[in-house]
Amino acid sequence: MIGQRLRIARAASGLSLRALESKIGNRVTAQAIGKYERNESMPGSGVLIALANALGVSVDYLVGDQEMVLEAVDFRKKALTSKREESQVEAKVLDLLERYLMVEELLQLRSVEWHSPREAPYPVVRDVSEADRAARGLRDHWGLGSDPIPNLVELLEEQGIKVLAVELNNIDGLMARVRRAGKGTVPVIVVNRTHRGERQRLTLAHELGHLVMDVAARVDEEKAAYRFGGAFLMPAEAMWAAIGKHRTSVGWEELFGLKRLFGASVQAVTYRCKDLGIFNETLYRRLFNEFTHRGWRAPPYQEPHAMDGEQPMRFERLTFRAVAERAISEPKAAELLGMSVHELNQRMEEPPAIESETLARG
Repeated sequence: MIGQRLRIARAASGLSLRALESKIGNRVTAQAIGKYERNESMPGSGVLIALANALGVSVDYLVGDQEMVLEAVDFRKKALTSKREESQVEAKVLDLLERYLMVEELLQLRSVEWHSPREAPYPVVRDVSEADRAARGLRDHWGLGSDPIPNLVELLEEQGIKVLAVELNNIDGLMARVRRAGKGTVPVIVVNRTHRGERQRLTLAHELGHLVMDVAARVDEEKAAYRFGGAFLMPAEAMWAAIGKHRTSVGWEELFGLKRLFGASVQAVTYRCKDLGIFNETLYRRLFNEFTHRGWRAPPYQEPHAMDGEQPMRFERLTFRAVAERAISEPKAAELLGMSVHELNQRMEEPPAIESETLARG
């Protein structure tokens, strides 16, 4: 039955039952659409196609895994302004995730289940500073040591956390768990595709903190997640090796060198140095006053030496692999990736143009 998916897609489009009736050319009444949403009846194939076209979704989405439910959603920084926006994000996440899981299962990959640390959720965090312990524990569990993480998206996806880059209007990112009947829960982190790379990486690490920490009620969960994010990206041992344990001054070149090393904004670097006691309160405030004066703390957060975003590419790679291994047809793969069969073949068979490579290096 299609009730849940139809209801989400209609809410995402902002259409009332009567407006949707009109948009499908009055093929069925608003009352009939209401019955579909309540799973009291099922539309015929012609009506189903008309509904999908009117709502801008695929038929496969409407008839997909009805037991896949988005739960424990945590929107970071700003609440969405309307139920419509919530539904739009939910529809995007469910649609993308369903395609992703389908390809993984066809290839029989173990990464379809997430590599949850035995200790997670980490023992109740009763103080924000204890988030450092949780970040260090997760790094140890994944065998990362204290080295900088070159590609955070790749790391999370190899550990079974699904990362989706979606254009979001009012939020930096979100963490959710997707429950599937008879199968394990899938953790999902959604990051704003339009943000700069350094901002995306902090969002990813922050949401990872929400996923693995159990924070006491009296502790500010957002502050704890930020502390976890900074500690996961910039371990204390690596920071001390790079900048020392106590500093009373720092230059711009050194700050931006740390940005390049750890893949974090100079604001995140400065905050981490304050947390570790490397920068005293005077130096910390002086730097943040300068960041404010230069406009780096306000939208669009145009800090120098912006990093490229870490776009999730694993789903695309796995889809190409599924085609090569004949686990999926070319038309189906093209549909999953949202491209034509011609473009799919072109991407698989032709190397990138030299001009594109040159531009990318520049």
